[in-house]
Amino acid sequence: MLGRHFHVCQDTHRRFVIDSPPASVRRVGWFTAVCVLVSNIIGGGVFTTTGFLARDIGDPLAILSLWMVGAVLAVAGAMTYAELGSALPHAGGDYVYLKKAYGPVVGFLSGWTSFTIGFSAAIAASSVSFASYLLRAIRVGEDERAPIVLLALTLVWSLTALHAQGLYVGSWVQRLVTTVKVLAIAVFIIGGLWTTTSRWGQLAIDPHPSLEPGATAVALIFIVYCYLGWNVAGYIASEIEQPSRLLPRIMIGGTVFVAAVYLTLNVVYLSALPIPALAEPPILPVAEKVAAALWGPTAARATAALLAISIAGAVSAMVWAGPRAYWAMARDGLWSRWAADLDPRTQVPARAMWLQAVWTSILIVSGSFEQLVVYSGVVLAAFTALTVGAVLVLRQRAPDLPRPYRAPAYPWLPLGLIVGALGLVAYSALNRPAEAAWGLLTVLAGLPLYWWWRRSTDLPGP
Repeated sequence: MLGRHFHVCQDTHRRFVIDSPPASVRRVGWFTAVCVLVSNIIGGGVFTTTGFLARDIGDPLAILSLWMVGAVLAVAGAMTYAELGSALPHAGGDYVYLKKAYGPVVGFLSGWTSFTIGFSAAIAASSVSFASYLLRAIRVGEDERAPIVLLALTLVWSLTALHAQGLYVGSWVQRLVTTVKVLAIAVFIIGGLWTTTSRWGQLAIDPHPSLEPGATAVALIFIVYCYLGWNVAGYIASEIEQPSRLLPRIMIGGTVFVAAVYLTLNVVYLSALPIPALAEPPILPVAEKVAAALWGPTAARATAALLAISIAGAVSAMVWAGPRAYWAMARDGLWSRWAADLDPRTQVPARAMWLQAVWTSILIVSGSFEQLVVYSGVVLAAFTALTVGAVLVLRQRAPDLPRPYRAPAYPWLPLGLIVGALGLVAYSALNRPAEAAWGLLTVLAGLPLYWWWRRSTDLPGP
C-alpha cells in the first residue's frame, strides 16, 4: 500500500509496522493509469514485427488473423489479471499476487526476475532502441555505439529523476508522452487508411495457402510478446483512485484499445506494401518502409521519430511501475530495507527507482541486456502461468477474499491461458534449451539473496 509511513521497530524480532496512509498522498485517475498501460504495451514491437511475419507467413489475411488471436489472448489475460488486481489492489503487481497464492519464496523470485530481467533489461533494451531511432530520425551517428549509449543513459536517468519528483510530475510526464504518441499513431493510421483505400483488395491475396505449424507458432510468440504489458496497472494499484473498482476497466479497456491500434496499423502495412516488399531486407523498419512508400523519405524519418517517442513512453511506464515491486518486497523484509523507505517529500519509492536506474545503466554500458532479453521470454511466460494460476489457487484458499470483479468463464479461461503460457515455455525450452537454462539460472540466483534477507529480518519461514 503505497503512500503509507513505515517504521522499523527493534525488539526481539524486527518488523515493518504499517501505519494508515496520510491524507496528503496523491492518487492518479483512470486516464493516467490507462496512459501507463497503453504506453507500456505499445513500444517498438508493432512497428517492426510484421516484417518477420511477412517473411515467415507470407499471407496477409493469416497475418491479420494471428494479430487477432494475439488480441484475444491479451484481453483474456487482462480479464484474468483484473480479478487479482481488484481483490489485491496493492503496489507490487505480480509479486503481491504470487506471494499471496504461493508464499514468499515464489513472490520474491517473481520480484527478483522483474528486477533483473522483466523491467531493468527491458528498460535497457528499449532505451537503446529509443536512441537508435532518434539518431536515425536526425541522421547523426546512427551506427555509432557511443552516442547510442549516451542517449540511452540520458533517457533512463532523466525519466527516473522526473518520476522521483512524485506522482504529480510523473503522471504529467506519462500523460504527455502517451498523448503525443497516440496522436502521432492516429495520424499515421488515418493517413495510411486514406491513402491505401484502393489497395485493400490485396489483403485477400494468398501466396502461401498452406501454413507451416512451426512458423505459425513462432509468429504467434512474436505477436504475444508485442501485447505483453497489460498487467502493469497492477504494479501501481495503490496509487490509483478506487483501484478495486477501476483496475478491471483500466486493464481490459486499455488492452482492447491497444488491440484496435495494432490491427489497424497492420491493415495499413499490408495495404501499403505487398508481402515481398515487407519481407525484403531490411526487415525490421516496417513502419518506416511503409511511410516512405506512401509519403516519401521525409515521412520515413518522421516515423523513426514516432518510434522514438513510442519507446520513450514505454520506458517511462516501466520506470514508474517496476520500483513498486522492489519497494513492496523491501517493505515485507524480502529485499534490502534501504529500499523500503518512501521519499518523505514526494511519498514515492525513490530509492527503489535509483536502484533500478543503476542496474539498468550497467546493462546498457556492458551490453549484457541483449543476452537477458533473448532468454527472458521463457521466464516471463512461466511466471505468467503462475500468476494466472493464482486465480485458481486463491478461489480455493481464500474464497472469502473480496472480489469486486471475477474473471468470466471460470475456470476454463484461466486454465486455457495456463496451457497456452506453458506451451510457450515448452516450445522455447525445446527449441532454445541454452536460453531456457540461463533463464532458469537467473531466477534461481535470487534464492541465496532471499534466504539472506529473510534471516536478516528474522521473518518466519515460508
